[in-house]
Amino acid sequence: MGHIIAVAGKGGTGKTTTCGLMIDYLCSLNKGPVLAVDADANSNLNEVLGVEVNETLGTIREEVARAELQVQSPIPPGMSKQDYMNMKIMDDGIVEEDDYDLLVMGRGQGTGCYCFVNDLLRNQISKMIKNYAYVVVDNEAGLEHISRGTLPHMDTLLLVSDCSRRGIQAVGRVAKMVEELKLRPQSVKLIVNRAPGGVLNEGIKEEIELQGLDLIGVIPQDETIYDYDCAGKPTSKVPADNQVRTAVRSIMQQLGF
Repeated sequence: MGHIIAVAGKGGTGKTTTCGLMIDYLCSLNKGPVLAVDADANSNLNEVLGVEVNETLGTIREEVARAELQVQSPIPPGMSKQDYMNMKIMDDGIVEEDDYDLLVMGRGQGTGCYCFVNDLLRNQISKMIKNYAYVVVDNEAGLEHISRGTLPHMDTLLLVSDCSRRGIQAVGRVAKMVEELKLRPQSVKLIVNRAPGGVLNEGIKEEIELQGLDLIGVIPQDETIYDYDCAGKPTSKVPADNQVRTAVRSIMQQLGF
């Protein structure tokens, strides 16, 4: 079974860029095969990685739903809707790169909750995990994927917060939910992102201790990441000596990857 690294935290903390740099790190050391999973309905991990996505689990689900209503359905006679959907996902829903594959949850076009697409994601990860050494999952902002049990399991849970008390409190709630749900990842670590000068002030240190979180690394605020994002360049491709890339590399090494 592949080692699942789940990354969680509130929106706007830079967790998707952190995920992209982790994926790039694993691939650079030939740690693969790696499966990158964008488990956010508002998906943008592909932009951080610099790859194009044409189909998501959400769009495939909508296509299959429309196919059922057509007079001349594209679903072959004798094939179930579920088998057809699985075929579409394997053929069109996985972006294959040289060093990793990318699976994107996306969202359906209809109204209502994302329960069906969440179930699709859970089933696909469960089927595919045996084919990969590592699975890196960029979770949606908030507690939804944790509370719904979208992942079959988590080996490493990385909680990404910005350098604010509210951010630390948000990931503290995620950590408590993981404990309450008895998910039992091998390790739960905190990463504080966008710290001015790469240094935490005393108030943030105090909040981390109050929340009972295990800090593994601090990522400095960085203008290059900002410039790449503004220019539409993949932020996972910043130079090798970039301070954010260096910080993520150090975190991964401390984790034993």
